[in-house]
Amino acid sequence: MSVVARREDFAELVLDEPTLDPQLCLRALGAVVSQHPHDLEPVPPIIEFDPQRFKLARDVGAVAGLDSRTDLLTMDPYAFEQLVQELLEAMGYETWRTQNSRDDGLDAVTVKRDGGGVTVVAVQAKRTKNAVPVETVRALLGAVDLTNASRGVLVTTSWFGKASYDTAAGKGERLHLVDGRELRSLLLEYLGVDALIGLPKLPRGWQSNTAN
Repeated sequence: MSVVARREDFAELVLDEPTLDPQLCLRALGAVVSQHPHDLEPVPPIIEFDPQRFKLARDVGAVAGLDSRTDLLTMDPYAFEQLVQELLEAMGYETWRTQNSRDDGLDAVTVKRDGGGVTVVAVQAKRTKNAVPVETVRALLGAVDLTNASRGVLVTTSWFGKASYDTAAGKGERLHLVDGRELRSLLLEYLGVDALIGLPKLPRGWQSNTAN
């Protein structure tokens, strides 16, 4: 089972009361309990998001400055980070942009709350015309471990190589890579922005009309 309780709520419980009902207590505290509590059966952990683990920065709007065919490669890097943040917010996440973090592979942190608890996601946004190096992927994985985030998301205007995908695949659900094609699709779906990514060259397997 997994449960998070405030000190004042827990203090109301009289643990030595003979008529104390543990099941009712867990239900009142919003605990997550497996269907077979006597077996070793995992449940989604309830995680309280602690912003103090991250260096957060104040936000500035980005979508308002975009027209329907803005080339993302011409955006200021910080404006691009903010655009990714606004996209994640439109997808249902609470987001905070981190302070200048070029040394720790982290640009933003997002939180999604649902019936299973709180999912904390570390985010990096790479506005580039070249393939994202595998070292960038590894740096984000390091940031995920350092901050105890649930997983990481790496968003780019370009693409990833085989080594990057192999690294992400080796971590299961811990890392999701979003290339330029997926980014354009998400921007259109969630923000109504038909953005342009004017890559000077396209990776193998991309059609010429997928990034323009």
